Amino acid sequence: MVSDLERLPVPVPPAGPGAGPAVVAAELLGWVRAELPVVGGLGEREQFLVSAWLTGLRSARTRRAYAADVVAWLGWLADRDTGVLAAGRVHVDLWAATQLGAGTAASSVRRRLSALASFYRYCAAHDLIGRVPTEGVARPVVDPDYTATVGLDRDQARALVAAADADTGVQALRTAAVIRLLLHNALRVDEACAPDIADLGEDSGHRVLRVVRKGARKAKIPLTPATVAALDAYLADRAQRAGLADWRQLTGPLLATATGGRLRQGHLWELVRRLARTAGVGAWQQLSPHSLRHSAITFALDAGASLRDVQDYAGHKDPRTTRRYDHSRGSLDRNAAYTVATYLT
Repeated sequence: MVSDLERLPVPVPPAGPGAGPAVVAAELLGWVRAELPVVGGLGEREQFLVSAWLTGLRSARTRRAYAADVVAWLGWLADRDTGVLAAGRVHVDLWAATQLGAGTAASSVRRRLSALASFYRYCAAHDLIGRVPTEGVARPVVDPDYTATVGLDRDQARALVAAADADTGVQALRTAAVIRLLLHNALRVDEACAPDIADLGEDSGHRVLRVVRKGARKAKIPLTPATVAALDAYLADRAQRAGLADWRQLTGPLLATATGGRLRQGHLWELVRRLARTAGVGAWQQLSPHSLRHSAITFALDAGASLRDVQDYAGHKDPRTTRRYDHSRGSLDRNAAYTVATYLT
């Protein structure tokens, strides 16, 4: 245990009758451990410090990523017998260098440095440290046009959908629905896992799914007829198994486990790779649910959708992000020279 952690803004006293701070501390730790089990592996006071910081982050996506980053950082420090509040800039510089030297993507190192900076600014705000150790640390430069995410071509995407439709087992209907949500609607993995059945609805003649985008932005996603059919079949099967006459009587997560719990993001990773392998995709081991999102955005641009419409479709704030997802941006078939020549003819 690091002695400096005794100076936490809300110390963790022993529980006892009328011990108000202990109740608050227990509630705080319980909430964070339930959402982010990775924090549970830390020492008691490290858990409390990290949990107190995480509760101030409003985005669940950010909490999840930053929690994993800081827990890994604390493990790195522990291997070097350095306390969390004793780390200096030299430790951060060395850590970043080892990350890059191990082949970690520059974008990932930038995000991890952002996590450390946020954490240590919190510590400084509570007078736990005199200087933020991430100040002045150079962030690795990220090529705005490069992405390491592997995508699918059109034939591979069709084969993946066919593999999903041919899946077997008790959750085969869920498989067909999941793949269409990811590939037709370019959903992020948490946008697919988070909605409840109550988030399905209708708007202006469209079947829609309400999701929460990055930055806590709410959006209504129109569902294609094929996706609607797959979802309706899956939910009807769930209702029948539950002894209900109509799937609209169901409650709980839209995509559920066999026991009715919420589908974890890890389930989607396993599913995509298993189906890609079945579909004969050579790079199946490198695929992720995010690969389907990249592919969908590329297909939309290849099919002639405007950058503005694809930006809205992807839920990107900046069109440059949408351009980065375009795996065909260097395609000679789409070169504007042909358009100019046709226009001038």
